[in-house]
Amino acid sequence: MPLKTILLLTIFSISPLASWAQGASTAGHKAAAQPPPAIVAGIPVNYDEAKVGTYTLTNPLVLNNGEPVRSAKTWFKERRPQILKIFETQQFGRAPGRPADEWFEITDKGTPALGGQALRKQITIHLLKDPAAPVIHLLLYTPTAAKKPVPVFFSISFTAVSSAVDDPGITPETIWSPKTNTRIPVPAAMSRFFRPTNILPLLNAGFGYATYYYGDVDPDYAAGFSHGIRAWRLKPGQTVRGPEDWGSIAAWAWGMSRVEDYLETDPSVDANRVAIHGVSRLGKTVLWAGASDPRFAAVIASCSGEGGADLSHRNYGETIALLTAPTRFPYQFAVNYAKWAGFPDRAPMDANMLIALIAPRPLLLQTGSTDYWSDPKGEFLAEVAAGPVYRLLGKDPLDTTVWPAAKQPILHDLSYYMHEGGHGMVPSDWNIYLDFLKMHLQPHQ
Repeated sequence: MPLKTILLLTIFSISPLASWAQGASTAGHKAAAQPPPAIVAGIPVNYDEAKVGTYTLTNPLVLNNGEPVRSAKTWFKERRPQILKIFETQQFGRAPGRPADEWFEITDKGTPALGGQALRKQITIHLLKDPAAPVIHLLLYTPTAAKKPVPVFFSISFTAVSSAVDDPGITPETIWSPKTNTRIPVPAAMSRFFRPTNILPLLNAGFGYATYYYGDVDPDYAAGFSHGIRAWRLKPGQTVRGPEDWGSIAAWAWGMSRVEDYLETDPSVDANRVAIHGVSRLGKTVLWAGASDPRFAAVIASCSGEGGADLSHRNYGETIALLTAPTRFPYQFAVNYAKWAGFPDRAPMDANMLIALIAPRPLLLQTGSTDYWSDPKGEFLAEVAAGPVYRLLGKDPLDTTVWPAAKQPILHDLSYYMHEGGHGMVPSDWNIYLDFLKMHLQPHQ
């Protein structure tokens, strides 16, 4: 029985709940039936390969002083920190480190669940000492039959953990409503839209499963800033973000690192074998989480598009200008990111460099053949351009420059798979995920 898809919002949404409430959302392969928009936020959108233009990408294997990178030592000691700083200051923003007051409250210590095939844990991750500060509600399952610590598939969720898995034992949680700027119970209609994930194939393959609701850390709309962790980390006297301060994507990725903090303490989990997964804006999130926190062992990014795995220098589908337009998603990025909106060809960073930051760890980019907005070809080309870094570090890149047709997976250390259809995931994608996970994390059977 394949895993059910977690249905996702269309790329054109304002926020998950807002789009759902407006009836404007489209999920999974159904997005293919919707024609791509020609103009968004007053900005024309290009879908014509003949109008992409020419571009030159920054070489990740050249230091800022122009010297080539010829060894793994130089990469890790000099070049990787240079690239990381560019993304911190120019795209995602600088996030703080591990909070000194972080602590874990285990509210469900291991209850048999899912017909006895799993042990369920529920953990509240307290991020700050102040009890009014945001907390992360973490849901974790491990196989009942496991004899040793298990690798974990950790997927960041658009909805409350109580809606993520079909298990009545999960404590009901709430989500943020952009209409009221308050937390509300998950509406019944939204629960039907975000279908629960059948995690039994993961458990049967020897993997654990973890998830948390991204809004626990930062609401996904501009007016929610005061309720998120970023507002709690403002400097004394500061009321607005500085140009290099973290956006929501960096906050959600920071939350994933806090989950890893907990997993390192759980004896049922092999915290050195945690693969992270996210879709759309959460695909961008897991790319940045994997780039900024090397503890994550592997990354699976679904339809991450512009600001994620798609090349910004390539004028196709969504662009920096579209991401950072005032009516769209500027809050998700550092303020500095918007200054590259009209000049992506001058931007010092691009997706090939973001992918390179994940090296030498395995990365799978999963896309959709008709997800023109996210530019599946641009994602493939970014992986091609990051290949020399993987090769330098002794890993296997894509080993091809020919964009594969849909349903033809390339599973190396750098991996790529494009289903037939649009934005998000379809059930057959999970088979590819499992093949990738088994190849690189090797669960004990």
